[in-house]
Amino acid sequence: MMELNKIYCGDNCDLLGQLPRECIDLVVTSPPYDDLRTYGGHTWDFYGVAWQLKRVLKPGGVIVWVVADATKDGSETGTSMKQALHFRELGLNLHDTMIWDKPFIVPRPSNRYESSAEFMFVFAKSKPKTVNLIKDKQNVGAGRKITGHKRGVNGQPEYLHGAAVGKEVSEIGTRHNVWVIDANRGTNGHDHPATFPNQLAADHIISWSNPGDLVLDPFTGSGTTCKAAKELGRNFLGFEINPEYCKIAERRIAQGVLDFAS
Repeated sequence: MMELNKIYCGDNCDLLGQLPRECIDLVVTSPPYDDLRTYGGHTWDFYGVAWQLKRVLKPGGVIVWVVADATKDGSETGTSMKQALHFRELGLNLHDTMIWDKPFIVPRPSNRYESSAEFMFVFAKSKPKTVNLIKDKQNVGAGRKITGHKRGVNGQPEYLHGAAVGKEVSEIGTRHNVWVIDANRGTNGHDHPATFPNQLAADHIISWSNPGDLVLDPFTGSGTTCKAAKELGRNFLGFEINPEYCKIAERRIAQGVLDFAS
């Protein structure tokens, strides 16, 4: 087993192959998608990485895969959906299709609605073993009684039974699966073309792992996932092929405090 809490510089498929089976609790990563950025001219093998991630993931482990699609010849590529379906074909469950909504996007001339979101696919090896759902949403219906019926498949009301029926809706509820997080937060001063927001990485680590678990980012980039894991009391492994990005990541991880307010 590799030494934990380090960034390893090299091809992620080769490095993943050095890990034993079922040793990783959580993967939080954003791989390069389509050809929107060059990332130093490096390429990667999606099918090899996907297979290796499934191999090293523990039973009940989770992969958070943050991707979007380029638009080519007037059509979105659909690469993200193809990747999600491939992970399912490998035997992983698509636990949730989440959305990262970036509220501050520079408008560009286009014949389509402005794109401000990326997919956050949450895959699990069977049922997730750790679920710490974040509760920070103000419920619109706070104080109202939970009703005892819903609309059934035939369009008619179906009456429910359970402990929640008749109780009041709480003031604060579980966050929705659309997360509104500024894409630029925490990126100043890092020479990387697509730095992860610290809050996004941290909130997924909180949601799908516990202190002491092992978090992997096979596309470490500037090191946000690894830094968040360290600050949240998790162990981490980071794989990055670009030596310059490895230096950035190591420098950030050596800092004492996550720059959430940057």
